[in-house]
Amino acid sequence: MPLTAIEKDFAADSSGFTTTCFGSYCDHKHKGKRKHKYLKAHIMSGVKTNIVTDIVVTDDRGADSPQFKELVRNTAMFFDVDQISADKAYLSRANLDAVEDVGGRPFIPFKSNSVHYAKGSKAWSKAYHFFHLHRDSFERIYHKRSNVETTFGAIKRKFGESVKSKKFVAQVNELLCKIIAYNITVLVKAMFEFGIDLNFGLTLQSNN
Repeated sequence: MPLTAIEKDFAADSSGFTTTCFGSYCDHKHKGKRKHKYLKAHIMSGVKTNIVTDIVVTDDRGADSPQFKELVRNTAMFFDVDQISADKAYLSRANLDAVEDVGGRPFIPFKSNSVHYAKGSKAWSKAYHFFHLHRDSFERIYHKRSNVETTFGAIKRKFGESVKSKKFVAQVNELLCKIIAYNITVLVKAMFEFGIDLNFGLTLQSNN
């Protein structure tokens, strides 16, 4: 919340965090080879400070696109959304509509087989024509998506890319704690970089 005046543009992506648990799979050459299971962290982050504005944690089978609307909706609860960038995995009419519903503009590249037929989605129609008619402008804005990759890199460098807990619920909680700890480091940096006055004690008291 202290960064609501700073962050207007956001980016979404997912990344894996390994666990200590194993799953087994077979292939033609190595039967029964064991492989670490992992969690998928689906996040929305600000492109200026790299603050994580929302996160959804799934197992390794969690697809990216279905998590997008929740990330958008929860981010818009605290931030005024202008632009949201994401890669092709998030392309759908429902996801484009979700961004427009909160007052933002989606910047998600279209696939080679995408068609202009909007099926009632004004957001799809506008995004499709902007993507094809103003490609240079689209690419300049879409490039902001790389910031979410920077966010994941910072999280993993500072707090590790694995979780130690055994049970799924505990693994999720451990990963969420990493994100909380990371966000605190972002806020501390923002205190000096942007001159933001933070008082965590007063914030907690007012929320109670």
